[in-house]
Amino acid sequence: MAGMEKDTPIPDVIRLHKLSRVLELGYGEQSYRLDFEYLRVFTPSAEARGHGPGQETLQVGKRNVDLLAIEPSGTYALKLVFSDGHDSGLYTWDLLYNLAVHHDELWAEYLRLLEVQGASRDIDTTPKSGDSSCSHHH
Repeated sequence: MAGMEKDTPIPDVIRLHKLSRVLELGYGEQSYRLDFEYLRVFTPSAEARGHGPGQETLQVGKRNVDLLAIEPSGTYALKLVFSDGHDSGLYTWDLLYNLAVHHDELWAEYLRLLEVQGASRDIDTTPKSGDSSCSHHH
């Protein structure tokens, strides 16, 4: 089936935790908690990923994004609807499992790219007075 490797596990638990802002995916004994920002910045949509290598658009300012809805898309993916209006990415079982298993290294790389590009996880990228993330003091 399109978007699915034959060995990709399908989560037997999909739970939306609105207060803690995480999507929980359970695979038998294994459980993963993916926060909304993480899911949003790794959207598989063409507008973010581009149509080929090097065309990716770094997703910034998504720290406070909410996940409003989860809709099944066929038997191979979930459509996630975010509070910033983004709903065009189909999260295949392959992608969700990859995001779950490789969370730490993917998130570290995302934070590194933000720093390299001088971008921010917050929508307002201007440092506020007393903001400890001021880049002049590294």
